[in-house]
Amino acid sequence: MRELLKRTITGVLYILLLLAAVFLSDDAFDFLFMIFGIICLYEFKKIIRLQGYYIFIAFLLLWWFHIYLLAGLERRILISGILLTATLIVDLIMIKKLYSTDRPSYSNAQKFMISLLYIGGGCIFLTMIPYTKGYFTKSLIIGIFILIWVNDSFAYLVGRSFGKHKLFERVSPKKTIEGFLGGFIFAIIASYFLYLYSNELTLLQWAILAVVVVIAGTLGDLVESKFKRMAGVKDSGAILPGHGGLLDRLDSLVFAAPFAYLTLQIFDYVS
Repeated sequence: MRELLKRTITGVLYILLLLAAVFLSDDAFDFLFMIFGIICLYEFKKIIRLQGYYIFIAFLLLWWFHIYLLAGLERRILISGILLTATLIVDLIMIKKLYSTDRPSYSNAQKFMISLLYIGGGCIFLTMIPYTKGYFTKSLIIGIFILIWVNDSFAYLVGRSFGKHKLFERVSPKKTIEGFLGGFIFAIIASYFLYLYSNELTLLQWAILAVVVVIAGTLGDLVESKFKRMAGVKDSGAILPGHGGLLDRLDSLVFAAPFAYLTLQIFDYVS
């Protein structure tokens, strides 16, 4: 009971912090996810045993360039497209590694690039999502948050109540197919209510975004689980009482962000 209370209090404070940053100002939101990115990089760096601290300098430079400097450049779409492509390639490689039974061995340079693109790139595109309309669109980023939270919550509840068939037992023994389907269905339902309270996307677009976020978010959770299993650790850290590390809370969001950003760009292109 005490552990459940601790998890609940931490979860509520975490959600309030995210929502407060969104509603306070775009600068507050940008700054919060810059800090979140640094913390997630620190936790991931320990998991994969990345040597040196140059990763933080590289992330901050990449962050500053894409969040602030890039906004004033004429070829910003092309330049951000390069980072997006590189981030998606690394993410797809990480997905492929889920199905490998061999224990991968990475050089320090490879660990650096994985950290910079998988974690750093994910945090950057998560921050860029509300700007896809050309201005800070609160409903888009809050919608992404809601879709992830609904998926995670109902995947846990349905899986715990009805789960019998393992989703990916070798990487995450507790996840079930029933839980995944439960989270997926309720996220689609949530997309309908997001459509009712937001005029930024059509109903079909919200539904497609929900599908992308749920699938990519679930894969992101599995990717982080595999890294932790390889390192022999249960959590990425202990910064959030009852929840583990910050990366444990953001793994789905960070991994889904570049896929969601690409989806929103396609929506703008075809509309």
